[in-house]
Amino acid sequence: MTSLALFAFLVSLVATLLVRRLALRWHTPYAQDASQRLHVGYVPRLGGLGVLAGWACALAALPLLQRLGMAGNIDWARLALPWWAAALLPAFAGGVLEDLTQRLTARWRLLLTLVSGLLAWALLGAQVPRLGFGWLDGYWSAAPWLGVALAVFAVTGLPHAFNLIDGVNGLAGTVALVVCLAFAHVAIQLGDRELASIAIALAAATAGFLFWNYPRGLVFAGDSGAYLWGLVIAMLSVLLVQRHPGVSPWFPVLVLMYPVWETIFSIYRKLARGDSPGMADALHLHQLIYRRLACSVLQEDEAAAMLKRNSRTAPYLWGFLLLTVAPAVLFWRNSAVLLAFCLLFAASYVAAYLSLIHFKAQRVFGRRSDS
Repeated sequence: MTSLALFAFLVSLVATLLVRRLALRWHTPYAQDASQRLHVGYVPRLGGLGVLAGWACALAALPLLQRLGMAGNIDWARLALPWWAAALLPAFAGGVLEDLTQRLTARWRLLLTLVSGLLAWALLGAQVPRLGFGWLDGYWSAAPWLGVALAVFAVTGLPHAFNLIDGVNGLAGTVALVVCLAFAHVAIQLGDRELASIAIALAAATAGFLFWNYPRGLVFAGDSGAYLWGLVIAMLSVLLVQRHPGVSPWFPVLVLMYPVWETIFSIYRKLARGDSPGMADALHLHQLIYRRLACSVLQEDEAAAMLKRNSRTAPYLWGFLLLTVAPAVLFWRNSAVLLAFCLLFAASYVAAYLSLIHFKAQRVFGRRSDS
């Protein structure tokens, strides 16, 4: 696994740098006045290509690494990489097209992720076979289409959840990296080295991207990166639960609770205002922290530097990530405990959001800022 991770990291590191240089030469300007924009000037949004290169090249090189005695006991054929590639292609291609043109509508992007979700079911047999509670599982297993629908929904929705939190340097990438490591940890305990290798390769490739993304923000993951993270992690979630009855289906839910709840809460507050859920705004949690908290803990001259404020925003949310990943890794078999932590996180998130909206957090961490 170490050689696999090192290979993925190095390829992603180099590929992301090359993509950045090419994008700086031939780029299409994007809106400078977008509500969700938290940086100055043009920054390439094609970091997802570098992550894909590191992840895919490392997995494709597994047979060679095994011949050299540098990879563990991994059944390369069981990885089913052609099927993974086919399932990922529609949504990832749409993400790249959006990064290049900024003209692909939200409806088309949702449709492409739905196609990827259907392909994950058709080619990999992805479905959720149980809910983790005996009194419900009997009814659930009596209607297999429910498990298929939930799996397709997960693969369709999670890419957009990652896209929603991809707003400040180091946030979505760190979430993806930590989540992949959590999945790899459980997969290795279960002896599933194939799923573990997919997760570890993606984590290492993401680390190569983060080298350029955090803290200086030299390149962004873009829609392509967010969709790659969301698709692969969603498929890992479903297949891990499907293959191993000992894994609670609430384990991946808790691990991914931050991007999932961010999406659910965002949809709720937009509908409550009478707005379309697909409309972009600047009221996500990371944006509130950027404008109202990261600014208030800095000196006045530092607060004027947008990049410094940006780089100081993600660490606040890494703490939220630990609230979900740590208990999930500890209690990955226990559905009741996992569900309880999911509810606790949802309540904590809402409390933190309201405290920022009403300027209560600023009174604790520093001076009030209305920016």
